[in-house]
Amino acid sequence: MLYFANWKITLIALVSVAGILFTLPNFLDRSTAEGLPDWVPHQQINLGLDLQGGSHLLLEVDTNAVVLERLENLVEGARADLRKERIGYSGGLGVTDGSKVLVRVRKPEQLEKAVEIVKELGNVMTPNAMGQGGGRDIDVEVLDGNIIQVTMTEPAILDRKRAAVDQSIEIVRRRIDQTGTREPTIQRQGDDRILIQLPGVKDPDRIKRLLGKTAKMVFRFVDIKSNVADVLRTGRVPPGSELLEQETRDPSESPRQYVVRKRVMVSGESLVDSQPTFDQGRPVVSFRFDSVGAKKFADATSKNVGRLFAIVLDGKVISAPEIQSPILGGSGIITGSFTVQSANDLSVLLRAGALPAPLKILEERTVGPDLGADSIRAGKIASGLAFVLVMVFMAMFYGRFGIAADIALVINMALIGGALSLLQATLTLPGIAGIVLTIGMAVDANVLIFERIKEEARVGKTPFAAVDAGYKRALTTIIDANVTTLIAAVLLLQFGSGPVKGFAWTLAIGIVTSMFTAVTLTRLLVALWLRRARPTQLPI
Repeated sequence: MLYFANWKITLIALVSVAGILFTLPNFLDRSTAEGLPDWVPHQQINLGLDLQGGSHLLLEVDTNAVVLERLENLVEGARADLRKERIGYSGGLGVTDGSKVLVRVRKPEQLEKAVEIVKELGNVMTPNAMGQGGGRDIDVEVLDGNIIQVTMTEPAILDRKRAAVDQSIEIVRRRIDQTGTREPTIQRQGDDRILIQLPGVKDPDRIKRLLGKTAKMVFRFVDIKSNVADVLRTGRVPPGSELLEQETRDPSESPRQYVVRKRVMVSGESLVDSQPTFDQGRPVVSFRFDSVGAKKFADATSKNVGRLFAIVLDGKVISAPEIQSPILGGSGIITGSFTVQSANDLSVLLRAGALPAPLKILEERTVGPDLGADSIRAGKIASGLAFVLVMVFMAMFYGRFGIAADIALVINMALIGGALSLLQATLTLPGIAGIVLTIGMAVDANVLIFERIKEEARVGKTPFAAVDAGYKRALTTIIDANVTTLIAAVLLLQFGSGPVKGFAWTLAIGIVTSMFTAVTLTRLLVALWLRRARPTQLPI
């Protein structure tokens, strides 16, 4: 146990030096550290929301909107197909109670054909890993002899809601990443909620505006057969059209209104890029479609030269330019009353993609940097005090052996800091508590070893034999104690969230580094001293 090959000594020294090198950038300003050459360690520990301030948001995904959208799409498809087959219906065609579609067929002899048409509009579901699901996503029933009722199946509803939350998390992550926010925390809470923590964010209102927009952009034609004044006077919108306002950023300006066809000619899902730019000195947003979208865009503009093409974002018309000539390149620009910031925000939204459902802010909390500074100061005092007291205790009770443990403790702290920097982990206030706990745990193994060495020395063993036996017999106990604690830390990482994970990360890293320093580094220092001093009795 006391023999170390040269390669082992070299490896221990390299690990210790690496820990120190990766920790040192944390003592520099962030700008100075980022300016270091790439081959020099320059990563710093990221401070969590509770240490540097920022924003905490709890969002709820309106999953019912996803179901409603599917039913509304089914209504549009049914209307077109029934008209194509000249099947008459009465009482209108739309979503009732937000959960079903009713179609009253006029002629009984056409009922069977109408049912077949509606059934064909159902999407085929793929069975999940447990074999559940599959088949069509809608149930079709006939009521009172001539009424077709359409509802979504329960597996289809659950599947769409689950997918909506998963997609929302991914799109929220993309939007926040493109704003340059460092180390955001974005995770699911419950069935339909998303927790977001944004350390260091100085403009939370902008983030809320970015997350509050669904960013569902579509290109639709303005209904040239309808007049806005007539629609406003009668209150009736032609079937297949709707009345939309133009988006305006001036509260004093009365928004213009358009009667727009509901049929989507080109969807924003086909967008592959969007960038803020300038056109004649005005901020605009450029966009580019993929090959499928480019073909649809070219076909729509080629056949409708002279018509107004409305660009609709989240139910509002951004602009409705006239198609002066076919647009064949699959790209264009969006004009409007943009500022440089709003043009940049819109391009971020379009690049990140549309949310499948609206998000509602349930909880908002802003942590000021002053509170974070107080937490850091308190953490530094607690860590420093614990560090000094532990070192004094070890030196007083175990002499030279205690000094060796103190040196290992310093290296242990450097290894923890270096590991957090290298992994770009986020340090929170509970994480600091984990480091303070690790300081005590780091010397706990040494205390076990040193007490065991004392016992071996009392029975008359030589210093070399006592130290060797002490390390051998204490090793099993040390491994058992640290492995059980590590299991608890891993479970906290797996099932915990937020501050709990911050504590678990530092605890887990601290356990691994303390095992290295207590069992390996301290043993090396003691072995080197024994070989050099050749004591007749142990100063312990």
